[in-house]
Amino acid sequence: MSIREVVVHSLGDLIAQTTPPEPDPATGRRRSSGVYRGAADAAWPLLTSLDQLGGTQHPHTKGELEEYILRNFIRYSRPYFSTPPVNDWEVLVAAQHHGLPTRLLDWTYSPLVAAHFATVDQEVTSDRAVWRLDWKAVHRFFQLPELALLIQDLEGISGGERPFTPSALFATRDDTRPFACMLEPPSLDARIVAQSAAFTLCSDKRQSFDRFLDRHGLGGTLTKIVIPAGDAGRIRDQLDLVSVDERRLFPDLDGVAAYLRRYYS
Repeated sequence: MSIREVVVHSLGDLIAQTTPPEPDPATGRRRSSGVYRGAADAAWPLLTSLDQLGGTQHPHTKGELEEYILRNFIRYSRPYFSTPPVNDWEVLVAAQHHGLPTRLLDWTYSPLVAAHFATVDQEVTSDRAVWRLDWKAVHRFFQLPELALLIQDLEGISGGERPFTPSALFATRDDTRPFACMLEPPSLDARIVAQSAAFTLCSDKRQSFDRFLDRHGLGGTLTKIVIPAGDAGRIRDQLDLVSVDERRLFPDLDGVAAYLRRYYS
């Protein structure tokens, strides 16, 4: 099944598209079970920061540097951790959160937070997008629990006798069983909490995440919600009206300054 696309013209449209039409039989609530990712350019595939290392015109060119990048982050980052990481997976999450190129892809449980990141850059003239992922369907396909995994769960994900670590993942051969999963990070700081952050982790670093899913017959787990360029400003203003902005999503002085700089520009 191919990736579905829908177009929205307002925040109300976005909420309508991401609200289940019927209540969940178990909970009686209309709550989306998906995760969302904002994109400033709707034409872009779902590229990780590792995919983009070296440029987006020729992505995936520096994936083999992944282990060296993380090893050096481990080497230099230790003095800056107030609490020692519980394992190398937590180091990988912290590295992604602080801007290191990794194979993790950022998502959020909130479509409004995703819309913020899609529309916050006022200089962009292209259509924007909010991607939705039905991660539970992805987990079912790869025979994983229908629960978002914690970093403690990752060490047993391969089912082998040896612990599954980032280094083991980096050394994965092409014929190893592929997988993709949803990962809930620990609350390393207030930003992760404020942004309702989550990550996806994929065994394949040679193609974009949307292409990986499509090649496994999972294109239908993705929905691309397109925000036309002409409606991006309207939705941006509506997000400000409901207090989805830098000051709330980056609860520190950097967030306050970024909000005021954009709001008064």
